Amino acid sequence: MLILYLLLLVLAAACVLAVRGVRAEARAEEEPLVIEESWFPPQSLEGVLCGQVMAGEITLRQYQKSMEGLAARDEERHPLVVPWHLGTAEE
Repeated sequence: MLILYLLLLVLAAACVLAVRGVRAEARAEEEPLVIEESWFPPQSLEGVLCGQVMAGEITLRQYQKSMEGLAARDEERHPLVVPWHLGTAEE
């Protein structure tokens, strides 16, 4: 009977040590992943503006105003033309 208790005690100790090791590894993995911005530069003006908002360089209102300006410029440069033979969405 004593051997059974000792075996149970050794097994419990092994489980506790294994859990501590797993927790220590998990804590080590919780460190934030740092990726240099130079690896993934923005490909468009919208991407640059998004990065500035996320970095806190501009406010959300400034971002919205800039996007409004981009949309207006895009509408002026490339107006959306619906082909006449397709009709309207109401038909």
